[in-house]
Amino acid sequence: MPTLIFDCDGVLADTEQFGHLPAFNRTFEEFSVPVHWSVDDYAEKVKIGGGKERMRSILTDDVSSQLGLHDDDAKDTAILAWHKRKTAIYTDLVDGGVMPARRGIARLVQEAHDAGWGLAVASTSAEPAVRAVLTHAVGKELAAHFAVFAGDVVPRKKPAPDIYLLALEDLGLSTDDVVVVEDSSNGLRAAVAAGLRTAVTVSSFTRSEDFTGASLVVTSLGDPGEAAEVLASPLGVEVDDVVSLSTLQQLLDSPSVTTHPEAS
Repeated sequence: MPTLIFDCDGVLADTEQFGHLPAFNRTFEEFSVPVHWSVDDYAEKVKIGGGKERMRSILTDDVSSQLGLHDDDAKDTAILAWHKRKTAIYTDLVDGGVMPARRGIARLVQEAHDAGWGLAVASTSAEPAVRAVLTHAVGKELAAHFAVFAGDVVPRKKPAPDIYLLALEDLGLSTDDVVVVEDSSNGLRAAVAAGLRTAVTVSSFTRSEDFTGASLVVTSLGDPGEAAEVLASPLGVEVDDVVSLSTLQQLLDSPSVTTHPEAS
């Protein structure tokens, strides 16, 4: 069965700048962590797959000393507490409607569901946060049809292909059954390393990244009256204003493109 697998952050909604960033900063403030990320700071942090991994990156010797975190067990315990609170703050922001769905998401998901395609999300974010964004982006009824692979279900985060390999195995799919929608180079590298055709919808933090290996790169999925702009189409697939199910079927019918040089 053809299946459409979405990343979450930056794909379903523009969550990074308006959700994750303020949630990280509020968490740091509540736990008296002497860190506050600017938008420019966070543009670098999003290159790290996983929220707990981003938090771990702040634990320099100086910060660890200030917080009294003198060994790995203490750091692990602190990060778990921080991340649990950050997820709760983020979920509240999602429920508050501050992050609208990205253009074309609800339309394409409805089209895929009506045609009998499988639907899934594969994300390095925590599962409660992913489900909250998904429900907000496509509605409760359509969200119920998604398989969700998220958080710590695999040992290695993107750009490793683990989460996509798990989805393929769990759903009983071959690589020729699946189109992935990603927004970042890390996500693209994960998908193509798993052998999957990938459409990239660039987001506010990722437009300048390297998307070598993508089957299609667009500004968004597009909606009537709000057309998608094609940035790269190495397979020669044309987009008439919106990325439709027909567009994705053309990707499935085409040979895969060269693997990203850094895919691993």
